[in-house]
Amino acid sequence: MQSAVVLTSEDVKKEFHRKGITVADWARERGFEAGLVYVVLRGNRKCLRGESHKIAVALGLKKGDE
Repeated sequence: MQSAVVLTSEDVKKEFHRKGITVADWARERGFEAGLVYVVLRGNRKCLRGESHKIAVALGLKKGDE
């Protein structure tokens, strides 16, 4: 889901719905814990470092290292 544009969690959820994939499926395909992906999508983490940061970048919620 990475792109040049930073998305909102609502954008990501709509894209999942449009593609017919679940958050759990997306997480599993990328080796992330589904529960942590849900936490990131809800905005319950700042995602400054570690796994939550990697998830936010993979979802397109944050820009990664350029």
